[in-house]
Amino acid sequence: MSAILKDHQHELGGVLIGTGTSVVIADIEGLGRADVRTSDIDPPHSDGVWLGADYYAGRTLRIDAAIKTPGDQAAALDILAALQRVHDDPGLRLTGGATTDLRMKFPGRDVRVLKGRLRKADADLSSLVHGWVPLDIEFLAADTLFYGDDIQQASIPLVTISTGGFTAPVVAPIVVNPGPDTRRPGWVTVDGAAPTWPILRILGPCANPTITHVESGRVLQLSSVIDAGDWVEIDTRPTWRSVLRKNGGSAAGDLSARSRIDLFTLPPGRNELRWSATDPTNTARLTVTWRPAWSTL
Repeated sequence: MSAILKDHQHELGGVLIGTGTSVVIADIEGLGRADVRTSDIDPPHSDGVWLGADYYAGRTLRIDAAIKTPGDQAAALDILAALQRVHDDPGLRLTGGATTDLRMKFPGRDVRVLKGRLRKADADLSSLVHGWVPLDIEFLAADTLFYGDDIQQASIPLVTISTGGFTAPVVAPIVVNPGPDTRRPGWVTVDGAAPTWPILRILGPCANPTITHVESGRVLQLSSVIDAGDWVEIDTRPTWRSVLRKNGGSAAGDLSARSRIDLFTLPPGRNELRWSATDPTNTARLTVTWRPAWSTL
């Protein structure tokens, strides 16, 4: 269970730093606009520059901190060891795309989460005798977004509730329902202020599922047979971006040519997801999981 954070208190891979801890923070760099990879070109024999597409790089945070344990050198070394072990787990270190969390709490904001890896945890032990160990910490987030601490989820059946049209028996006067049902199961409400990357899990039994984001028209279409008890999970997150079966096998080859995982985001606010598949039992489900996202603090 994640720790409850105070203002200016943060958690790196399970280690608390900042306010109320023995790790004091002098400054954090990298919280502004993330670096951009440009494709600008200087035109030959012409003034100016041709401005190409801009892509955000990962977000690099540099934390200027120090361990403060006056008179207790052993305690300082224990904290240093805990920070240096953040990235030691082979399941994290040796798995492409795997991330750890940097949870951050600032005044007037809920906890924000950056998902990435610890890239540096250098220490200056020259003042260890005084229980003072300056730290140079560097954390590389896989993308530029700040995510919410809580995971949100919706389960969507194949059948869509509709209350429009006529109600039998038809008698005068004829009344047509003018609006949609607010319980419509394909609607999901996304908090935050930036588009976020969902994880979409299709639980069988079904065949040839198609997921459509109604507002954008973007489609994810699979030519797959998913047996009862099996599932296919489409992970759109930049650091994972995969199509996997329950047994760990890839189903990416079943995606149609027009299926763009890298574009399938959920904007803030209400989104409608429709999905179809062949399912004679009408028991297949689509589970959508996401975190609210912000591009700034």
